[in-house]
Amino acid sequence: MLASYFRKPQRLVVGLMSGTSLDGVDAAIVRIEGQGLDTKVELVHYTAVPYDDTLREKLKELCSLDRSNVAMVCGMNFYLGSIFAEAVRLAAAESGLPMDEIDLVSSHGQTVWHIPEADPSEWHQVRSTLQIGDLSVIAKLTGKPVVGDYRTADMAVGGQGAPLVPYADFILFRHADKGRIAQNIGGIGNCTAIPAGGLPEDVIAFDTGPGNMLIDEAVYQLSGGTKSYDDGGAWAAQGRANDSLVDRMLSHPYFALKPVKTTGREMFGKPYAAEWIGEARRLGLADADIVATFTAFTARSIAAGYRDFVFPACRADEVIVSGGGAHNRTLLRTLAGLLPEQRVLTSDAFGISGDAKEAIAFALFANNFLYGIPNQLPSATGASRPTVMGKLALPE
Repeated sequence: MLASYFRKPQRLVVGLMSGTSLDGVDAAIVRIEGQGLDTKVELVHYTAVPYDDTLREKLKELCSLDRSNVAMVCGMNFYLGSIFAEAVRLAAAESGLPMDEIDLVSSHGQTVWHIPEADPSEWHQVRSTLQIGDLSVIAKLTGKPVVGDYRTADMAVGGQGAPLVPYADFILFRHADKGRIAQNIGGIGNCTAIPAGGLPEDVIAFDTGPGNMLIDEAVYQLSGGTKSYDDGGAWAAQGRANDSLVDRMLSHPYFALKPVKTTGREMFGKPYAAEWIGEARRLGLADADIVATFTAFTARSIAAGYRDFVFPACRADEVIVSGGGAHNRTLLRTLAGLLPEQRVLTSDAFGISGDAKEAIAFALFANNFLYGIPNQLPSATGASRPTVMGKLALPE
């Protein structure tokens, strides 16, 4: 029924992405044709709506067991819905498109907690995930149908609810002759390894670990709250990474886990960053050296993930980087030095905006939802079968 109601040869979808970096909302207006793996996309307009410092810190509290509470979660769920709706309207206004021409909105939501594996010692710690930013609020304030809350469907069929973007990576970057790794570096890093001429079931995908999350937290704390990220990697470039400290950081048990695996702020959030900043202080590291160390840690964790879990099974000719980390020149330079046999490029070189890529992916997911077509890769999430992810909220 939904497919016949919404089916059009071409539609405009606003994809919304708000990631673990907690830096704001990405809104991408995407023109979509087709369905499934044959979908074609064109980015019409992209805008970013940053969270202010107060909201960002409140969200960090929300993602902390010792500082959050149910009233905060309840209120923020509706408040973020209004923020997301405003991002849709802003994107349309900036593009010059009237809202009447927008067909659909797709929202990832803001992850506040993610439990990919159950804790057998706690009856209530079942596999689960929570993204907030109420879909009905977005639908009523924009006057558009909204699809969202994708991760829960994947987890309901045995998946970890992440990473989800590999489905879009396969559509956007697969190549008959080249093996490619699509590496997103947002708050968390995640990779999609696509063998040359490979099928969806051949894809290897997993979260590589922290992306910008630890770097951003270090910059925020060391700058006394005056900076929220290392612009271009300039601060890290002034310092020298402490390799022995990076080695110790890489001893975290997450990195030894075999894919399928996913992680988030609950494992590598503010307390984790504070612990290692404190250790760096005890070693007498200067501020620039701490930022450089955290930057090297991110690069080395990505390269180690490839070495341990990708290269044994999949030749990779190119690494295609997207997300905020693609702007960190020090991070990219370090990563390229660790991968001498691969070309390290940004997705912009392929005509896909690195800032907008994940928002584009969620627009794709909503399009498939309308057709009743699965929109995830079990090879990436560990799900028992392909499934249609998403829930629909109608405006009126």
